[in-house]
Amino acid sequence: MENQTPEQETQPAPTAPELTIVDLQNIKSIIDISSRRGAFNASEMEAVGATYNKLAKFLEAVIPAQEPKA
Repeated sequence: MENQTPEQETQPAPTAPELTIVDLQNIKSIIDISSRRGAFNASEMEAVGATYNKLAKFLEAVIPAQEPKA
């Protein structure tokens, strides 16, 4: 019988956090819907809008344009 310390026991490797393009698109939709429903105060709208615009530009850059196939 082996004596193992807690450091010697095999631990499963922690999984890295995952954030996908679909997640970012969902966040963009959540911001849009929330702002239309009045979830943000007027004083917060500048920061929310700037973040929304930044996210939208990022998504435009990383999602290839859908071109019709000939």
